[in-house]
Amino acid sequence: MSKDNEEPTDLDWIQLRRDMGQTHQIETLKEKFVRKFGENPFVPIGCLATAGALSYGLWCFRTGRTKLSQQMMRMRIVAQGFTITALVVGVMLTAGKSLK
Repeated sequence: MSKDNEEPTDLDWIQLRRDMGQTHQIETLKEKFVRKFGENPFVPIGCLATAGALSYGLWCFRTGRTKLSQQMMRMRIVAQGFTITALVVGVMLTAGKSLK
């Protein structure tokens, strides 16, 4: 069997990648966050709202303000729904752009 017909191994791909050099910029965590926030800012805002409502609701529950705690848990559900809706709409818009 000739060498040309053999499947490349994992190590061959690593060597090929080294030979080609760096073809794209590796994104840092901060750069990725800024890019994603610019693409769909409602998802991180919804996540922060969810976490805030949950934290404040738990704190109210611990301090004995059960009525406010229940309201915050309901607010958390609304914020989660907003986040999921924003995520789905963002995915649909991104899929629509890639089809064009």
